[in-house]
Amino acid sequence: MEQTKFDPALLRRRPDIESSNLFAWDASDALLLDLATEHLDSSTTQAADVVVLNDSYGGVALGLTIRSGLNGIRVHQDLLTGEQALRLNAERLGLGELLTQLPFVDDGGAQLLGGAKLVLLKLPRSLAELEEMAQAIARFADPEVIVIAVGRIKHMSLAMNRVLAASFEEVTAGLARQKSRPLFASLPREAAVGADFPRGSVIADLNLQVRAHGEVFAGASLDIGTRFLIEQVRAGAIAIPESGTALDLGCGTGLLAVEMASAQSGLRVIATDRSAASIASAQATALANGVPQVGVLQDDAAVSLPEGSVDLILLNPPFHSGAAVHSAVATKLFHAASRLLRPGGQLFTVYNRHLTHAKVLEKVVGRSSVLAQNSKFVILRSTRRS
Repeated sequence: MEQTKFDPALLRRRPDIESSNLFAWDASDALLLDLATEHLDSSTTQAADVVVLNDSYGGVALGLTIRSGLNGIRVHQDLLTGEQALRLNAERLGLGELLTQLPFVDDGGAQLLGGAKLVLLKLPRSLAELEEMAQAIARFADPEVIVIAVGRIKHMSLAMNRVLAASFEEVTAGLARQKSRPLFASLPREAAVGADFPRGSVIADLNLQVRAHGEVFAGASLDIGTRFLIEQVRAGAIAIPESGTALDLGCGTGLLAVEMASAQSGLRVIATDRSAASIASAQATALANGVPQVGVLQDDAAVSLPEGSVDLILLNPPFHSGAAVHSAVATKLFHAASRLLRPGGQLFTVYNRHLTHAKVLEKVVGRSSVLAQNSKFVILRSTRRS
């Protein structure tokens, strides 16, 4: 198979956060692309038989398209920003519509993975995410499917081998390169064909149900920052309006949206996140808690909602971008909150005590003060300036 030059330096993260220490391409992408190219050179696999999962900014799928000349490779990214970045990178590389972007959680991976003979996977740090993907591959892919999964060694563990072995009879490790290592899986187990996600649990002391797909932060449990916010709502320290619009910004499993909707049935509540898995989880969580009126929206920092259209926002922002600790994701959400809130509207943000969000929120949103704090977290109340 004739190879064409692929230049990963042309890739960009946009519209995701861009910074001098954040990259659209890494050594794991390079290793995965090289291994995939080697496999295709020695096989008769066609484009329609190839699936790429967790391709952060599209580099693996785009690189393989350029090198192999295959058009129509199926690809999935959970984050909306990843999907958008792939399309922008495809345009930059002159590849147009040569890739097929498909959802995962909507149908459990049936369309994405159906009949696949080669699945390329950037290993997630979450074992639950890996488990959900492995189960789906075993369930829907061709019985002779080959899975090539690559991760950064510092984020890998033997537990990943065990997770893959639960869905595949053969799991082996390959040689490391530039601090990345591949795992190979084949021979799907028949016992692995059942759908096991979203998973659920009960937060008994708060009388809450939670549902979660594998990709979602904290999974089917209650993050302690979110718990701290819910406690303030129930104590009356955070007043939930009877009407208007409230937003769970960066919703994860949507428990904050559920709490607001449960407190005021006449309130319009929206749970929004850039993650498709989070949106599906939030919808399932709302239904499990008997508040089907919660609206869900996959969006990048709620950019599609009108300016000044929201009365109340609850926010538990991430402090990382992928595997890198970075404040830019939180700052982007603070600017989004400022745009969305009506004058006098309020934002309640929970964050780790050591972070310096207070100064940013005061500048970006408006007058800010500490509502509550404990040994680990601060909740800041910010009022949108007129």
